[in-house]
Amino acid sequence: MPAAIRSFLSTIIPLLLVLYTHSTMASLGDTRYVSEKAKRGAVALVGKNTTATLYVDAADHKGVIRALGDLQTDIRRVSGKEATVVHAADGLGQNAVIAGTIGKSALIDQLIAQGKIDPSVITGKWDGFHLQTVKNPLPGVEQALVIAGADKRGTIYGIYDVSEQIGVSPWYYWADVPEQKKSEIYILKNTLKQEAPKVKYRGIFLNDEAPALSSWVAENHGNYNHEFYVKVFELLLRLKANFLWPAMWNNAFADDDPQNMILADEYGIVMSTSHHEPMMRADKEWNRYGEGHWDYARNPEKLADFWADGATRNKNYESIYTLGMRGQEDTPMSENENIDLLETIVNDQRKILSGVFEDRDISEVPQVWCLYKEVQSYYENGMRTPDDVILLWSDDNWGNIRRLPTPEERKRSGGAGVYYHFDYVGGPRSYRWINSTPIPKIWEQMNLAYEYEANQIWITNVGDLKPMEYPIEFFLTMAWDPERWNQNRLQEFGQLWAAREFGAEFAEEIEALMTGYTRHSGRRKAELMDANTYSLVNYDEADRIEAELKDLVARAEALNKRIPAEKKDAFFQLVLHPVKATATVTLLHIAVAKNRLYANQSRADANAYAELAKQYFADDAALKQEYHSLNNGKWNHFMNQPHLGYTNWNNPEGDQLPVTYQYSPGTYAEMGIAIEGGEKVWPDAGGHNLKFDQNGKTQHWLDVYNRGTKAFNYTLTPSADWIKLSSDNGNIETAERILVSIDWSKLPEGASEGRIQAKGPSWNRAHIKVTAFKPNQKLRKKAKGFLEADGYIAIEAASASRGKAKNGISWQEVPQHGRTRSSMTPLPIGDTSFENVGDAPYLEYDLTFFHTGEFELQAILAPSWPFVPGRGLRYAVAIGDEEPQIVDFLAGMNGTDGGWNTSVMDGVRMGKSKHKIEKAGRTTLRFYMVDPGVTVQKLIVNTGGLLPSYLGPEESPRK
Repeated sequence: MPAAIRSFLSTIIPLLLVLYTHSTMASLGDTRYVSEKAKRGAVALVGKNTTATLYVDAADHKGVIRALGDLQTDIRRVSGKEATVVHAADGLGQNAVIAGTIGKSALIDQLIAQGKIDPSVITGKWDGFHLQTVKNPLPGVEQALVIAGADKRGTIYGIYDVSEQIGVSPWYYWADVPEQKKSEIYILKNTLKQEAPKVKYRGIFLNDEAPALSSWVAENHGNYNHEFYVKVFELLLRLKANFLWPAMWNNAFADDDPQNMILADEYGIVMSTSHHEPMMRADKEWNRYGEGHWDYARNPEKLADFWADGATRNKNYESIYTLGMRGQEDTPMSENENIDLLETIVNDQRKILSGVFEDRDISEVPQVWCLYKEVQSYYENGMRTPDDVILLWSDDNWGNIRRLPTPEERKRSGGAGVYYHFDYVGGPRSYRWINSTPIPKIWEQMNLAYEYEANQIWITNVGDLKPMEYPIEFFLTMAWDPERWNQNRLQEFGQLWAAREFGAEFAEEIEALMTGYTRHSGRRKAELMDANTYSLVNYDEADRIEAELKDLVARAEALNKRIPAEKKDAFFQLVLHPVKATATVTLLHIAVAKNRLYANQSRADANAYAELAKQYFADDAALKQEYHSLNNGKWNHFMNQPHLGYTNWNNPEGDQLPVTYQYSPGTYAEMGIAIEGGEKVWPDAGGHNLKFDQNGKTQHWLDVYNRGTKAFNYTLTPSADWIKLSSDNGNIETAERILVSIDWSKLPEGASEGRIQAKGPSWNRAHIKVTAFKPNQKLRKKAKGFLEADGYIAIEAASASRGKAKNGISWQEVPQHGRTRSSMTPLPIGDTSFENVGDAPYLEYDLTFFHTGEFELQAILAPSWPFVPGRGLRYAVAIGDEEPQIVDFLAGMNGTDGGWNTSVMDGVRMGKSKHKIEKAGRTTLRFYMVDPGVTVQKLIVNTGGLLPSYLGPEESPRK
């Protein structure tokens, strides 16, 4: 995105937020139609002395009647005044809300017939609703807000849309977001809103629910009964969702409480069972009632009866029937299973459904086959289901979609969907504790899904539900209308969300905090973090991460002081806790890393970092307790998931402090010196060299430290006046960091060498080599673009000098996507691959080299999968006039081999190519699109000096 546009947006978005949230809230991204001031022609929902009458036909769906009761409650919570619910049209007052389902509400049908409303835009559309202010809809009614639903959920969504606009967050219960108090509420004249979702089934999967959610449910509800589930149903409806896979580790939704299924249907939630639970039977029901082996080859009759009972039980309820079969408890099928048997299973399951639904065509009974893990390979090896079955493609459990429909598969009548993950139990390591999925990643992957017409089901594994509130809302909001939320509105989404929950004055800062902590947790999940993650010696990486996190915490704590008292519980859950908790875990590991390194270097201050690590460990436990004490203990147990001390894929039984080292300094004074770029220290090893490049980093450091307990004086003496020190003498008790820089005006072109002599107590003498490269000054003066320095050129992908679109496709920025700045991806997404690179869209970067040779180019990319069968993911790259090289960065990285493990742990894949630079000077790097779906974050040319680190060096200087 050009700088001018970014500057404009940074100015206009806060202004729009103020206008958008003034006095009230709206559904995210919607036009506000509620006012606290009386306006001509407005519907007085709550006037100075009156309240509107709320009407719903007694013959309408139970869920609609119940939802209107929620609106009545919401009006009371917001205004303190009571609105009356009536079921007869003659009971309406001068101002009214008339809610009803087309074909179920006689009054709604009458208003349509009389031409008072025209909901033809949404009539017959799944989950569609029409919301309109109408003057004199009926005798005696001056103004009315009419909510007409194409079906029962459409009506419910329209009702809850009003609740949100008057000031009730969908998270009022699940995150303690308080209502916005108002003495008067008016629905503005000429309000007209007509919407229907773009994705048919939109929902969540409560999974991996122990110890946190299950312990909370046991304490508050006894079991996963209807008292618990109605709270989930209501949340989903307020978020305009309609689909649920229920908790299943130790529970069976329909069997645990018969009211669960009844109320789900009444509320309007479409139920299904997870990817490995066929025919509306929970896995645990086979343990309770099944006879014989869970093996269709050996026990087909008992299994068929078991499945038939499930279909019969759910016949009268809105359900999607999962087909196929996996092993019990979500394990792969046994080795003797084969495609023929699985096809037989699906055919027999469909026969069961045809018998149960004898009054319907089997194609009218919603069915899904989830292509999860090894099941996808059955499909790729030729297994097929009838066209009316929804194919539910899955991600790799780490948020990277493995496969999407081909043009031919898009012709199937059943269509396709995606099963996504915010939480996972399995390899290479479980991640369950806290949100680690940034919304730009969700957008990038689900935009692919939508463009490839996987639009029948979007369901995401949310673990315990809390603390995934933020990504849940984005996922479901995007599912309602993916076209509305493009990559340039992601920051706006965060600010609108924050404004709704906490007020416009806090929105910009809260969005920055949410983006900051989720970017960090998305770099590497907390469960994968250890002392070796961030480099202590190269590119100041660990220190930069530490400073970034401490800044986030300081800003969150400062904001917490300004947040109104009634919103502090919500702020802690949604913002402050995840910021502090995420930071604490990383800071703990950095402290452990320093302790171990410093102990190995015999530093007197090594033990101080062990104590700091212990303090962070205690802080982590204290944060959990603070969370559990919120709102009189309402959310006890929700942070019980262990997240420190992993040694394999599964979590430890409890949080464990990483091993720290104990160093026992001698009762003397002895100097040690460590330098940037290596772990070896003087006097234990030689070869210490501080390397400088005029185009590169302006300062490097050396640490003078004490190996003992007695203080000593030191002096540092450069061998030449071009070596500059931040300090050349002092007294050392533990350690001091000295910054070294170069006066380039005193050096000739080429390589120069000097040294720093260090003198400590007694015999302690050290010589630190300093080398400085001053490039050809004429070449430097003519340089353009990114400058080679310190042995590399590092470029953020969005920093292109220019680019060129082809066939309407261009590389576009996805702001905040990836580990550092942002990412670039070709948009719009389509099926076109550019086999002829000369015809492809490209990005171009100006570079200047000061050395020649054969260099490696590393492309840091999103960890995407080859989602089109028979093809990898390719880009092409060329430096200067060379022929572009086509690189398939997925070559050799299929399945769950080491390449995949590394890519999901690191959150990136890497493409590599070799390039010969035969002449120093200005040139260009072109990065071409070959296949759609390639998303590049960073480019690094290693000219011989690239050092190991997690994120790579910061972007090179640019001229």
